[in-house]
Amino acid sequence: MTLHWLRHSYTTHLLAIGTDLRYIKVLLGHNSSKTTEIHTHVSTKSIQQIKSPFNDF
Repeated sequence: MTLHWLRHSYTTHLLAIGTDLRYIKVLLGHNSSKTTEIHTHVSTKSIQQIKSPFNDF
């Protein structure tokens, strides 16, 4: 286990529980949101939980 792996796991967990990417950017000390967005490809749980407003009809 490396420090990078731990950081990546932490970020993935934050995304999975719905933490806004802007907050994660600040927590990790990234200057660019593009750097933080690298982690978004691994978290599909949040995407699956998004409810479409069309489902209410």
